[in-house]
Amino acid sequence: MRSVWASFWGGLIGILGGLIGLGGAEFRLPLLVSWFRFRILDSIVINLIVSLITVIFSFIFRTGLIHPERIISHAPIMLNILAGSLIGSYFGAGFAANVSQKSLKRVVVILLLSLSLVLIGHDFIYQNESVHIAPLPRVIIGFVAGLLIGAVSSTLGVAGGELIIPTVILLFGIEVKLAGSLSLAISIPTIMVGLAKYHERRLLSVIRTQLSFLGFMSLGSIAGALAGSYLLRYTSGSALQIFLGTILLVSAIQLALKNEPAEKLPPA
Repeated sequence: MRSVWASFWGGLIGILGGLIGLGGAEFRLPLLVSWFRFRILDSIVINLIVSLITVIFSFIFRTGLIHPERIISHAPIMLNILAGSLIGSYFGAGFAANVSQKSLKRVVVILLLSLSLVLIGHDFIYQNESVHIAPLPRVIIGFVAGLLIGAVSSTLGVAGGELIIPTVILLFGIEVKLAGSLSLAISIPTIMVGLAKYHERRLLSVIRTQLSFLGFMSLGSIAGALAGSYLLRYTSGSALQIFLGTILLVSAIQLALKNEPAEKLPPA
């Protein structure tokens, strides 16, 4: 049953993430801690792995709606944010590996709450299209935003799309569906750097002990990403983003009220 639930939640979160251009990790993390009772650090590693798989397949599936040439034409924007996010991802993973489980949980809750507010505020962001900023300050702001996005990605075990998408829209005036695909493209190397840092610190042992769980959740996520990418062409996204932000807010509160389990469950 644990494997079935892993596939179910992986698929459901994959659908929700695929609609916007996210890895869905913000919704997956509270489930890994509260439902499946993994330790916070193990949850973050699992989250990063499943997020990477979800993001890669979401990007592939979305090419039917967002042609790769449109994405490539915005390479300077992606490189601008990516330059900061790779650095932020590296140091964010180091922070997560060096703090206590209690302190890490507190940081995770704060980040979840912050991301929920970003999601709920998407309507306001989109209505404002972009901020009129001179080219050089815009590049600097994009780099600094990338640092924050990368740090959040590796610390929380997320793809960072909730921050990437509004950054791309506000700074560069990109429409939301294209911004989602750019977000996916930026997230892939950012997550890989975070995983490399965890590997360097020998913190990927959970992969061996939870290989079956990872497989079932990843398969569900791929199926969900396919469904979400298909539904994208029929969805405006505004009401959905507010709904997702509300779910994330509730999840953050639930995580804050949960006691950290001493041990994770044995593999299925």
